Amino acid sequence: MDKQSFARLQGLSANSYNAQKSLIKNVLAGRQVTCQHCGTKIRVVLPADQQTTGLFCDKGCTNIELDFVL
Repeated sequence: MDKQSFARLQGLSANSYNAQKSLIKNVLAGRQVTCQHCGTKIRVVLPADQQTTGLFCDKGCTNIELDFVL
């Protein structure tokens, strides 16, 4: 992998990370956010729900698992 390819990969990775961080921030702030792939509402599953915690859409396109510390 040459330097230019690595820089491009690094840029794409940073953009993806920032997009996910923004999505998590908006959902946890109580804003209504829809999945960019299927358009369904993204929901948050908290530890009290006794399921895998994180952000999910109904069809499974968005699946971001989060660790919560109580």
